[in-house]
Amino acid sequence: MTDALDIRELHTIDEMVAASGVFEAVWGSPDGGMPPNLLRALEHSGNYVVGVYDGGRMVAASAAFFGPPASRSMHSHVTGVLPDAQAQGIGRALKAHQREWAFGRDVGTITWTFDPLIARNAHFNLAVLGARVTDYLVDHYGDMGDAINSGDESDRLHVAWHLASPVPTPAPGDVVGTVAIPTDIETLRRTDPDAAARARHEVRDAFRAQLDAGLMVGGFRAGEGYLFVPRVA
Repeated sequence: MTDALDIRELHTIDEMVAASGVFEAVWGSPDGGMPPNLLRALEHSGNYVVGVYDGGRMVAASAAFFGPPASRSMHSHVTGVLPDAQAQGIGRALKAHQREWAFGRDVGTITWTFDPLIARNAHFNLAVLGARVTDYLVDHYGDMGDAINSGDESDRLHVAWHLASPVPTPAPGDVVGTVAIPTDIETLRRTDPDAAARARHEVRDAFRAQLDAGLMVGGFRAGEGYLFVPRVA
């Protein structure tokens, strides 16, 4: 990979086809659920559709759309990085670009969802970016049918990233509960699907118990899992 990545908004149908191809390669399903015509419609109506180029090759893509007008928010629906370009800081660079793009359009909050069992995403979203968990969504998308999610229930955490005021990880003394997750759920899904399914339900039940007790997610710490703190009034 070259030292200088080029992150730019996409406009042409050929660029939409390339972005859809990135999503297909990442999720292992036709167009990755984001066909070129949908990306084109999102872009044409003023939403966020970008590609990340390494030289002349698109190695990542992302799409987001605006939320309710009064919320000054946008929802980041999908971001994909090609397998051979992962773990090289592209996700962080995309979020920085998305943040500046949002600020330039009077957007103060970006929301998205992620699988609560994927530890690296929990760490990045909560510990690195400082997003706040706003809801636990049970089987949110139903049966997704792609190579990553097929056969698993699509539980998701909904998060809000308040761009001007990210949430710091709570101090150990402020944490009153934790929910641990598997270290590598993706490998577990391949090697022991039954154990992965049990982990899904165990984490779901543990989350519900903490939320029912009046707590909220305050952050994530590797080795401990999700950190729960008293709910802010």
